Amino acid sequence: METAMIELNRIALDKDKSDKTVNHLNEILSNYQVFYQNLRGFHWNLLGHHFFSLHVKFEELYNEAQLNIDEIAERILTLGHTPLHTYEDYLKNSTVKVHKNISDEKKSVESIITDYSILIKKERETLSVAGDAQDEGTTDMLAGFIKVQEKTVWMLSAWLGSNK
Repeated sequence: METAMIELNRIALDKDKSDKTVNHLNEILSNYQVFYQNLRGFHWNLLGHHFFSLHVKFEELYNEAQLNIDEIAERILTLGHTPLHTYEDYLKNSTVKVHKNISDEKKSVESIITDYSILIKKERETLSVAGDAQDEGTTDMLAGFIKVQEKTVWMLSAWLGSNK
């Protein structure tokens, strides 16, 4: 009986399974890039009574997103691939929608919660794929992102006066 030879990548992961993980990571990367730009727009264009506190919070969120973007891209490189890096690719592969010219506090926060929900869903899907590949580096990274994002969604929901 012949057994198929499993090809390993340079960090000893099944190459085919790792390739599948990278496809998911590039999709997350694309979503993060659109999300990041949305956060910048909310930060710049915000108006209202909570300007000072939300302006600072949105800056904190886009700085965190920028760090996550870099970590995702570096993980893709670690897995032996090239991260997507053009706006054309980001827009083609993102399910996070572009939010344009939003200055309303409530609409900004609601949009951020919606975008986080999309990111968390994509990250959970990728956790499953990476877990199947025994890729602890990717699962650890994504689990950390999810933990922080879930708490942020809770806090932003509380700001809106909602616990659902």
